[in-house]
Amino acid sequence: MESGRQHAQENSPLVEPRAFDDVDESVGDSSGFGRNKNGREMTETKSSWYLFLLTLSIGGLQVVWSVELGSGSPYLLSLGMSKALLACVWIAGPITGALVQPYVGIRSDNCRISWGKRKPFMVVGGIATIVTLLALAWVREGVEGVIGVFGGDQKSDGAKITSIIVATIMMWCLDFAINTVQAGIRCFIVDNAPAHQQDSANAWASRLTGVGNIIGYIFGYIDLPKIFPFLGYTRFQILCALASISLAVTLVISCFYIKERDPRLDGPSSSGNLGIVAFFRQVFKSIKNLPPQATKVCEIQIAAWVAWFPFLYYATTYIGQIYVNPIFEKNRNLPEPDIDKAWDDATRIGTFALLIYAIISFVANITLPIFVVPTYKADVTDDPDNYPETEPCLTLERQSTSDVQVGLVSELHSHMAKDKLNGSGSWKWVSKLQIPGFTLRRAWLLSHLLFALCMFSTFVISSIHAATVVVGLVGISWALTLWAPFAFISTEIATINEERRLRHRQSEMAPFGENIPSRSTQPEYVDNGDDLETGSFSNSLKGEDEEENTAQAGIVLGLHNVAVSAPQVVSSLICSAIFKIFQKPRGEPWDDSVGWVLRFGGCAALVAAWLTRRLAEGKAR
Repeated sequence: MESGRQHAQENSPLVEPRAFDDVDESVGDSSGFGRNKNGREMTETKSSWYLFLLTLSIGGLQVVWSVELGSGSPYLLSLGMSKALLACVWIAGPITGALVQPYVGIRSDNCRISWGKRKPFMVVGGIATIVTLLALAWVREGVEGVIGVFGGDQKSDGAKITSIIVATIMMWCLDFAINTVQAGIRCFIVDNAPAHQQDSANAWASRLTGVGNIIGYIFGYIDLPKIFPFLGYTRFQILCALASISLAVTLVISCFYIKERDPRLDGPSSSGNLGIVAFFRQVFKSIKNLPPQATKVCEIQIAAWVAWFPFLYYATTYIGQIYVNPIFEKNRNLPEPDIDKAWDDATRIGTFALLIYAIISFVANITLPIFVVPTYKADVTDDPDNYPETEPCLTLERQSTSDVQVGLVSELHSHMAKDKLNGSGSWKWVSKLQIPGFTLRRAWLLSHLLFALCMFSTFVISSIHAATVVVGLVGISWALTLWAPFAFISTEIATINEERRLRHRQSEMAPFGENIPSRSTQPEYVDNGDDLETGSFSNSLKGEDEEENTAQAGIVLGLHNVAVSAPQVVSSLICSAIFKIFQKPRGEPWDDSVGWVLRFGGCAALVAAWLTRRLAEGKAR
């Protein structure tokens, strides 16, 4: 048996999550497995510093997102684009997200480059994002420069139309690039955090997303041309430069520090050369085999993101319209430069509201888990010397998606359990702060209701201060949006992958006399019998792996992004129709068209709340 274990190295079936500080990390490797101080093999628990660096790049990417969402609409409007056309331009994000992320997910799942599955897509996507973002910021100057070279009129209508066309193309390219790097980062997090730490990893991702939002909106609010005149002539140009620097630095740190498991250990790629037909065949096959908890989350996201689209893209414009209303009321025929100046100031005011929203979202991500009742509690005893030596398979079973509390809650309770083992009573006062019955599912449901209430309040809001308060409250809903769905899904994916690798280890150990657990003690890991033969076990693995290959991180998260992106296309088209009906010419006061698209989003949020009621809090698998 010992020779078998040496032959398999990391592939011993006797693996389990580390019991707190019991792992000797010096014998661990990039596979995520190590041995404890007694020589027993178990899943390595990563440090908080590791999880921070693992998720750091998503914070840098969020700075880019905040620039696009916070300042993109005013910038495109300043080029002369109408609001109706603007709504059509924003379709680029959802469409590219629905197509690019599943494709990148499948390609990265089958990537066999020695330095990792996800890093190539993160690096290439990051470079493309930086190039297109800077090109978008300088589109007017670039077009006018080219026209000037050929002796044309740089201020003509033709130059204006050309700038709009080029900006539209750049927006599409930017969204392609952003979705590429985002797909890589999300899968990167799932791959490199153990299954029992997916909740903590997603908690760190939520925090850093909040920090990225705050940094991006601070950049958008302050007077950048006075501070960084060497980065550009306009506020938007400097914003794009700073966002590019943030993305580059965080990507380099994450890719340099985190060592991905060598994908060549997983064997040859299952999909081979993935063409268009094969891609859609794989997508439909994966939809059919989507894990049950992920399926329910995707249903909720379809309705939720119909609601989120108008808020994320037009909140700045909404507050800006309130700001310019009295200005345009007093001066009905302002010249175009004065209109641009008024809207530039209005954009800064709107970005300040989004800064408040980002801060509240960040604070909510830190504090809400304290009040949420977890569905998983650590299995500990009062005496550390009597810590139970559980069967590893049963340990993994308890760590399944159905029993693990997602988000920051499990991380909090892991520390509480550790305190209990050490004789500390700090867990007692923390547990007293929990609100009975306030589970993560119910918190997510209430966040949809809060969002709807805020959107309907636009019927009565008439001041910037009131609008800022409402936008800030939406930050609580955004905190749950960043936390709940990804935590539910990623924990389930990681558990499935860990189970699959465990079965392979059991299959490899069978010839060496290892006693494989029976189905009666581990129903999800083996197929039949108490004394399995190698041949029958391997045959069962083939069928299970064929199904589970469609439930890898890349494709599942890609399909989740389809559920996020596709409804935004519908929402964008509806918003475009609403703008066509209610929009007034630029420079006229009391344009309430943005208010109507926000109220439309409130209706969709009510549908999302109803769907969330159906999300299981018990067993998902």
